[in-house]
Amino acid sequence: MRNIFALILLFAALLLTSEQANAQLKLPQASPEAFVKQTIGLTDISVSYHAPSVKGRKVFGGLVPYGKLWRAGANEATLIHFEDELFLNNERVPAGTYSFFLLPKSDSLWHIVLNKDTTLWGLEGYSELNDVAYLEVNPKKHPFQETMQFNFSDIGTNTGKLNLVWENKIVTINIETEIEKKALANIQAALAKADPEDWYIWAQSAEYMLPRREHHQKALEWINKSIAIKENFFNSWIKAKLYALNKEYEMATNLTAKAIKLGSAEPDSYKTYAKEIESAYSSWKKIKTN
Repeated sequence: MRNIFALILLFAALLLTSEQANAQLKLPQASPEAFVKQTIGLTDISVSYHAPSVKGRKVFGGLVPYGKLWRAGANEATLIHFEDELFLNNERVPAGTYSFFLLPKSDSLWHIVLNKDTTLWGLEGYSELNDVAYLEVNPKKHPFQETMQFNFSDIGTNTGKLNLVWENKIVTINIETEIEKKALANIQAALAKADPEDWYIWAQSAEYMLPRREHHQKALEWINKSIAIKENFFNSWIKAKLYALNKEYEMATNLTAKAIKLGSAEPDSYKTYAKEIESAYSSWKKIKTN
């Protein structure tokens, strides 16, 4: 009995010690943690940082002196992550996670430095031997911003901008991602595991290829596969557009007429495309007869 009681006391003591060790006192931070993420094209890009505030100080040329590398935030070095290889200000940067530094040279010339050491606290342990990118940027005037902020803007199909805003300055990095290689890989993977009755995924893949003339033969194979599974107005319309893009207007007109006819069986879905399909039919019919 004495041994059992001793074991109970020991267990209670260990439990208390563990709880005390794991207890954390949470208080407001002077520079709170922040995180921003954006998908550009098919690539995820994220920035994690601690955001300092101006608090009445002169920041650039004062708190952040010219000619000295700065962690672009507070506490640990700011980290930026790229899911895929991409271009920053036309410079190719491999996929990965990097420490993000800023080197203000003057009021009009700064540099962004990306470093592959992601374990840094500020500049402690920094080595330029680990730098992977050195980008020239030009800061612009900006309405006063009390708390430093990273944000994304001007997002396009495969382009966008990453902005750093603080005090009365904004600095912007132009981002361009490569989507074709990844999109084609995604299509091939999806088609390889497609359900035998899934006509839409074949049509969707063919539609993606419409503006990519070098892939039209492959797109024709895919749309024929879709039609073989289930012929409807949508895949007939995609096939018509493929022929029209190759200036085969007689085939395009015939397929568009079929799409219009098949659309009557799906009026709710068809009405979204009706104006486009019927306008194309009228236009291509005139071209064909001329």
